[in-house]
Amino acid sequence: MSYDHNASPVNPLPPVVVILVLAITGIEILFQLGNSGLIGGPQATGWRIAALEEYGFRQPLFAWMVENRHFRWDFALGVITYPFVDYYFTSVIFSVVFILALGKMVGEAFSSLAFLAIFFGASIMGALAYGLIWETPVVLFGAMPGAYGLIGAYSFVLWLGLAGTGAQRMKAFQLIGFLMGLQLFWGLLFAGSKDWVADLAGFATGFALSFVVSPGGWKHLLEKIRAR
Repeated sequence: MSYDHNASPVNPLPPVVVILVLAITGIEILFQLGNSGLIGGPQATGWRIAALEEYGFRQPLFAWMVENRHFRWDFALGVITYPFVDYYFTSVIFSVVFILALGKMVGEAFSSLAFLAIFFGASIMGALAYGLIWETPVVLFGAMPGAYGLIGAYSFVLWLGLAGTGAQRMKAFQLIGFLMGLQLFWGLLFAGSKDWVADLAGFATGFALSFVVSPGGWKHLLEKIRAR
């Protein structure tokens, strides 16, 4: 038996996953350095709040566009930028862990463009669901809706695999069922926030988009429609 002594001790991540994680963590590092007074001077302590106000998703602005049927880029920009700003360091860590773990599996099964379509598509639909269902001044922030989109794509891969073996397809949704149950328990215990709607919408979007952007996904979708 022979071994490749030059092989990496860890499996490399797809470049698109690395770039996304670096963007999220890089912004958080700037916030941490500014809050510690290491860069930016005294005003740097307000960088995080200013970024949340500028780049987070603000439901009142979204509601204004819907009610007035008037699109404004400065109001709509938050649906794309909110995954890159967060209020809590711990939630950044959780988001990054999810993206690294699921991004490796999804990034290896999908193309780089498909990976980005799932992450940002889930983020956008998560924000829209949040804006349509709730009436709240609380800013939506963080990468979790996009990460839940990756969970949706991962569930799609499992779903296809189980279909090929004839196993029960509902097993593919055990992870999302566990996570949403955990969120419900956490919310009841600690009066959690309303962003679970964005997470759930992100998951559904990631799963649905996988039919289109996965390798052979559109063909598989047409076959399913014709089978009906």
